[in-house]
Amino acid sequence: MFRWGVLSTAKIGREQVLPAIADAGNCVLTAVASRDVARARSLADRFGAPHAFGSYEALLASDAVDGVYIPLPTSQHFEWSAKAAAAGKHVLCEKPIAAQASEIDTLIAARDTSGVLISEAFMVYYHPQWWKVRELIEDGAIGRLRQVQGAFSYFNNDPSNMRNIPELGGGVLKDIGVYPTVTTRIVTSQEPRRVRARVEYSSQFGTDIYASVSQDFGDFELSFYCSTQMALRQTMVFHGETGWIEVHAPFNTGLYGHGKITLNSASHDRQEVFRFGGFNHYKAQVKAFADRATGGESEIFTLENSRANQSVIDAIFAAGKHNGWETVGA
Repeated sequence: MFRWGVLSTAKIGREQVLPAIADAGNCVLTAVASRDVARARSLADRFGAPHAFGSYEALLASDAVDGVYIPLPTSQHFEWSAKAAAAGKHVLCEKPIAAQASEIDTLIAARDTSGVLISEAFMVYYHPQWWKVRELIEDGAIGRLRQVQGAFSYFNNDPSNMRNIPELGGGVLKDIGVYPTVTTRIVTSQEPRRVRARVEYSSQFGTDIYASVSQDFGDFELSFYCSTQMALRQTMVFHGETGWIEVHAPFNTGLYGHGKITLNSASHDRQEVFRFGGFNHYKAQVKAFADRATGGESEIFTLENSRANQSVIDAIFAAGKHNGWETVGA
């Protein structure tokens, strides 16, 4: 059994990842750390974890923990991922794991030096609907892929929410703009060459609250928008010469809706539906991570993949400052 510790009592941990750990079968939560030890104890008791710590450092020093899950505010992801690796703990960290691609180079070096596993928590990577989309595209189900279109939005104007606080790493691109990018990269195994973007910032919060993005992959283009100040919507469409694929609950399956893909013919006279009801990608994520950390062969989202994705986000921010294309990795 892989023994998890969690740094903080954040909502995504409480509601999604810690229940997934409890249900995974090959791992167990053994420790919770919070700067408020009473909060740590309360969450530890809720999930049957024997240890509660009043500091993150104390958890990292504990022999009762093999690896840590980090759902801290975005601005602290890189710092505590590096500290956990230095302490010899495996690391699963919420996205984005770093503020820019160069920081991920540091984490790659830390991983290689320490021998621990470090992975960014892109739960979508572990959902079978994306691998079905990839299979359909590779098998020519829609012919040559020409255009990918996506949207991811929700409405949040709470000034106390970390997503609206620049100092905590708030903003739409870091929070959800990463998803249309990473899923397109997953299903095509291709990287965008250049991007252009319009990025709007909030006069109230100072965070980026809207982005309209184009990514040039050479053979096809990805166009998407994302916002923290628009009505809830999620969609991804992969449009080819002889058909198109729609992913109906692309990013928050279970919360937004059940996983479902529709494959549509060019003439709209044929539709094939693939359903993935009840699949928990958080459970699949922690199970795969625990297996790989204990010597198994499960595929995980690598830091090299994280670096490639972050390079695109870096380019989007740069492109948003001028009217034109920005080369990825420039």
